[in-house]
Amino acid sequence: MRGRRLGPAALVAALAAALLAGCSTEDADRDPGAGEMVEPAGEGAEDDEAPGRLTLAFGGDVHFEGALAALPGQPRSTLGRVSGVLRDADLAMVNLESALTSGGGAPTDKELEDPSLRYWFRSPPSALDVLARSGVDVVTIANNHGADYGLEGVRESLEIKADAPLAVVGVGQDRAEAFGGYSTTIRGTDVTVLAADAAMRESADPIWASGEGGPGIASARATPPRNLLRAVRRAEATQDLVVVYVHWGAESTTCPTGRQAYLAQTLADAGADVVVGAHAHRLQGSGVLDGAYVNYGLGNFAWYHGRVPESGVLRLRMDGDEVVDEDWLPARIPLAGGPARPSTGAAREAALREWADRRTCAGLEAAPGSPGGPAVQDRDPQQETQQEPDRQQASPEPEPDGGNDRPAYAARVERVDEAIRDRMSASHDVETCPVDLADLRYLRVRHQDFEGGTRMGELVVAASEAEGVVEVFRELYRARFPIARMRLVDAYGADDDRSMAANNSSGYNCRTVAGSDSFSDHAFGRAIDINPIQNPYDSPQGVVPDAGRRFVDADRSPGAPYVKGVVRDGDVVVRAFERIGWEWGDSFADYQHFYVP
Repeated sequence: MRGRRLGPAALVAALAAALLAGCSTEDADRDPGAGEMVEPAGEGAEDDEAPGRLTLAFGGDVHFEGALAALPGQPRSTLGRVSGVLRDADLAMVNLESALTSGGGAPTDKELEDPSLRYWFRSPPSALDVLARSGVDVVTIANNHGADYGLEGVRESLEIKADAPLAVVGVGQDRAEAFGGYSTTIRGTDVTVLAADAAMRESADPIWASGEGGPGIASARATPPRNLLRAVRRAEATQDLVVVYVHWGAESTTCPTGRQAYLAQTLADAGADVVVGAHAHRLQGSGVLDGAYVNYGLGNFAWYHGRVPESGVLRLRMDGDEVVDEDWLPARIPLAGGPARPSTGAAREAALREWADRRTCAGLEAAPGSPGGPAVQDRDPQQETQQEPDRQQASPEPEPDGGNDRPAYAARVERVDEAIRDRMSASHDVETCPVDLADLRYLRVRHQDFEGGTRMGELVVAASEAEGVVEVFRELYRARFPIARMRLVDAYGADDDRSMAANNSSGYNCRTVAGSDSFSDHAFGRAIDINPIQNPYDSPQGVVPDAGRRFVDADRSPGAPYVKGVVRDGDVVVRAFERIGWEWGDSFADYQHFYVP
């Protein structure tokens, strides 16, 4: 994140005076608990003290520059009226967008950043006292300002961390400490909180990526972010609830980048239960992704200016690792800067509508308690194979995109950028594959899953076919045709057998036809396989995947009884693909396969 450059002292003094005149005495330097932001507890809150029930609260970017510089020197200062909600939570967390130093160290070289965009922030140890009085339990400094004052600054941060009144995460004497996070137990629920920086690297100094033998910041810029994923998996193996706070995305954007979507998916797959973040200085979408709760951007929370005033507190009520209620408590930062102040009346209602709207471009599902209704959590993929082919169900009927009980259809078509290219390292070899990545497109499409919930799937197809494929999945979504999962084959090491065994619907994969040296239609981005278990390939070598044996003799004739996930001649799947000129592989018993002839 960036806020201001090192500027004239006069500017800092003027901004501090603005705070003292318009914010500090009214909001920050006040009797804690008097007139603070206290929101109604909501339905089911009477059970919040029950075993396994706890409340999390998250704010975005905080620092103590400019208009906030005076707060650490005021003995009773807090973050003002938002502090009530933070205190009421069982665990509250923010991002401290600065190095923790009382004056040590020199500004690091930020030679990788544009000279006009280089900023350095620092906060004194007493800043943590302000946060602790405000109800904050955990603070991360894993961001692009956490090491602004170099090795000496980081060492001082670690000394401050050792005696801090709250938990400081995302920085350490070595990699193990930087990724070690903070663990606690709340009413019988074991919780671990991790943090990492995935923002653009601004300096080549190794302090920005803690190693095995040296101090620094927890970095998650690698693809995949192995250190962070290892920490998540380690925590998931022993803890009930795993929370990850990530510094990520592109500044001044309200929709997540492809890199953010990739990180969110990999963290969810690794076992993270709640993933939140900041860096864009804008609010971004929140919701459910494959069973994990994800927030892509919490914006500024206590900032030296209010040119982007939208802010708030994200409150999640948990039952173990499951989100049972989501609240967004809107707030705004004064123009002169300072802590966010709660929104009321029409401004609050407008902010809540905007909060719900941001889910669309984020590709997330509504969480329980949010506008749009409860989201369906992930389930055991093995259960997807249990639907016997002779169990008949009502055939799905077309309806308007959203219907009354689920989100409207959504899709995105993107070029294959660097982040996606890195993810496709298993499925694409630039030296041997017949198409260039520039001729492919990355798709995110909403689909219904086998439990009646909705998910955002991902595919890579030929650029010339992208728009048509988007329309195919629109028709399938409207007809409620279920798709078990839709991931890049690289999630399975580009191994087609593993992808099929997981009942994964997939597109591009630079591979040859089984048993030959000829490139498959998939190698050109001109083929898609749908629900491989329900629609197996009855090959000369046997049925693949093996779990598809029970479906190999399913009745696929026109008008045959509908079986969940099974493709039949003339059904909505076949018709949708035919409309864009594709054919079905039923003539050679490859029932999952649709391709451009």
